[in-house]
Amino acid sequence: MERENLIVTKSVDFALEIIQYCEVLEQHKKFVIAKQLLRCGTSIGANIHEAQNAESRADFIHKVKIAAKEVEETKYWLLLCERSASYPFNPNLKTGIGEIGLIIYKILSTSKANR
Repeated sequence: MERENLIVTKSVDFALEIIQYCEVLEQHKKFVIAKQLLRCGTSIGANIHEAQNAESRADFIHKVKIAAKEVEETKYWLLLCERSASYPFNPNLKTGIGEIGLIIYKILSTSKANR
């Protein structure tokens, strides 16, 4: 039986939450940030999925680094939503992206150390 890959699971679950949140933003006519957040928040999982079939350790690290950059962009857009009085905010997303970020940075540090 295959063991669950925590970062794959968390990134997919997070992407689904981001999709729902962006739909709420669009209902509030916050289209620009909804589009940005949808792009970067779902890209994390896409890059993590790509990394699972990397051609080499260097390719794996490169794909995970891209996911890390998307994590930081997602944090930025969520911060703007959190601090803006006219935006609805979901604190679970802030927690989720924080957890994903910690896992990704741990994967990167471990992967670089094992080169």
